Amino acid sequence: MQIRERLWTVQDVAEFLGVPVGTLYDWRCKGYGPKAKKVGRYLRYEAEVVRQWFAELDDGAA
Repeated sequence: MQIRERLWTVQDVAEFLGVPVGTLYDWRCKGYGPKAKKVGRYLRYEAEVVRQWFAELDDGAA
């Protein structure tokens, strides 16, 4: 059995993206942001999913 990378918490993702934790919750309510999974009452993120979501963002450069 292969052990996968540790799941990220909301705090981990907020730190990685440089945004407040509350922003992640707001994004989730609006259907935006990296996809999270519920583990019991907690949100958890797969690191690769977060990295891929971030890489696909338009950097806004004109």
